[in-house]
Amino acid sequence: MNTRRGFIKKAALGGAGIAVVNSAMAMPASSYRRIVGANDRLNVAIAGLGRRYSAYKDAIVRKESNVQLVYLCDVMKSQRTDALGNFKKDLKYDIKLENDIRKVIDDKEVDILFNSTPDHWHTPGSIMALKTGKNVYVEKPCSHDMNENEMLVAAAKKYNAIVQMGNQQRSSDHTIEVINMIHDGKIGKPYKAVAFYENSRGEVPVQKKAPVPDGLDWDLFQGPAPHREYTYNTWDYNWHWYGWDFGTAEAGNNGTHELDVARWALQVDFPQHARVEAYKRAFKNDGWEMYDSMEATFNFPDEKIIQWDGKSRNGYDTYGAGRGTIIYGSEGAVFVNRSRYEMTDRSGKVIKERKAGSVEAGTALGGGGDTSTAHVVNFFNTIRGKEKLKAPIADASISMAMVHYANIAYRTGKGFDIDDKTGKIYDRDAMRLWGRKYADGWEPSI
Repeated sequence: MNTRRGFIKKAALGGAGIAVVNSAMAMPASSYRRIVGANDRLNVAIAGLGRRYSAYKDAIVRKESNVQLVYLCDVMKSQRTDALGNFKKDLKYDIKLENDIRKVIDDKEVDILFNSTPDHWHTPGSIMALKTGKNVYVEKPCSHDMNENEMLVAAAKKYNAIVQMGNQQRSSDHTIEVINMIHDGKIGKPYKAVAFYENSRGEVPVQKKAPVPDGLDWDLFQGPAPHREYTYNTWDYNWHWYGWDFGTAEAGNNGTHELDVARWALQVDFPQHARVEAYKRAFKNDGWEMYDSMEATFNFPDEKIIQWDGKSRNGYDTYGAGRGTIIYGSEGAVFVNRSRYEMTDRSGKVIKERKAGSVEAGTALGGGGDTSTAHVVNFFNTIRGKEKLKAPIADASISMAMVHYANIAYRTGKGFDIDDKTGKIYDRDAMRLWGRKYADGWEPSI
């Protein structure tokens, strides 16, 4: 009989019938029913058990998903045990705890890797998994830089894998509805989108050398990033703001979502030009090492524009919601966020609105909710050949490129032109930031 992964891949490609017939001829009906049931089940591992993993829980534990959680993996012992306690409320079978993502990836019985590790692990960990025949759900940002962005897309294609990014608003029913209306011309020709995010994050400790916290594998946390001595509180979320070795700043942390909706609405791919105004505005002497306020502008063909207004540490309610996207058209406009949309005509009169009743989190740390569940279910169903991905990596990576352009413009202090067909930057200084430096022996390859 074929291996279980071979069976699943054939099922997804429409060839399951042949495998079933050949297997059935060699065994009694009772065994046939048992083995087919087992082969239809998907074995799942989650790597990265911080604030995001619980967003996958409802999709994993629901009976209809027919998946088995095999591994919970994290470099911090307390996060492994906390996650196990969380899942044990609903799952009564044994779940393995693992420190090292590489051991999880090497297990041939694992079909799917959920990669919710810190940003610098997203592409290297995902490529490792793809090379062993796994399908991958990778959290945003799917890559740490443009080089990784291209590598992940190439790896998914080379290994014929299903890779979904965690831009879960692509699976939001009300967002799909209003985007379709925009594409059908309900607000005329869409020409501009404003994506925004507002938060009131507090002061961050200045980095100081400190003992590695009990239970933390600091070397493995760093993994592909250049290695250094541990500094206080780095592992617990503040890695986002402590330089560029680990994080992608607020554009990668949150801007990814609304920039993706904006690009989706305007039906554009790579921009022709990117520029930013970005500064550190709050707590000037704290440990935050990058911008906390950014206004980014991207110019596209056909005179289309996307802007991102990101305020990490000033919660002023500029747009009437903590996050969302406004799309302007020649005959009206649309506001859409994770829970509702509102469409107006050119005079500003509301002509259609929908409150979706979604419980998807907005600016709360970690997030999660019904839209995340729908996004994961779409991933499972695509693997089984029942649906198409809502956020295939080849498309999601183009939205991700906008994040990298914004960060590169900030780091170089200037805007630049872009080849809108290839995504390459026409600026030598900017192209020096196309990739990153890796720890010895950790550079990913496909």
